[in-house]
Amino acid sequence: MVSSLDGFIAKKDNSMSWFETNSNYDKGIDGENPEEFLKTIDCYIMGSKTYELALKLSKDFGWPYGEKPTIVLTNRDLKTDKQNIEFYSGDLIKLVNEYLKPKYKNVWIVGGSMLTRDFIRLKIIDEIRVSILPIILGDGLPFFNNIAQEQALRLSDTKAYKNGIVELTYEITK
Repeated sequence: MVSSLDGFIAKKDNSMSWFETNSNYDKGIDGENPEEFLKTIDCYIMGSKTYELALKLSKDFGWPYGEKPTIVLTNRDLKTDKQNIEFYSGDLIKLVNEYLKPKYKNVWIVGGSMLTRDFIRLKIIDEIRVSILPIILGDGLPFFNNIAQEQALRLSDTKAYKNGIVELTYEITK
């Protein structure tokens, strides 16, 4: 997830202009090659709001998730013309244990504070990776919203990039 320093993942209007950073951190490392990182992902899971936003943005920028299998969690009757997109409504534990684990090694949850909340509450994620951009938004959609339970984490990696972005990786303590 990409987040502002104050923990927001989107502005209220869903604009992404704040994703661009012209900050400079001399001690930082060069960013990893996004294409190489994306090759490690076997499947994406996203909520319907994230899916609809991605569809809207894909008109200008293309579909960012390529041909990888993508599961959209929704109770609504959404449509797609892409072969690699499925819609799912139901038990998330069953989805993870019976469908995802046997088929995929690295499943990436894309966006959404409600989706994040549900996966954390159900203890069906292994890791949280957040890239903190050097900006305070002051308002917007929070990354962690109404989780309503404590969750211990173990810091497993940190990276500071030359563009001022800091990436924190936490393992979920079970």
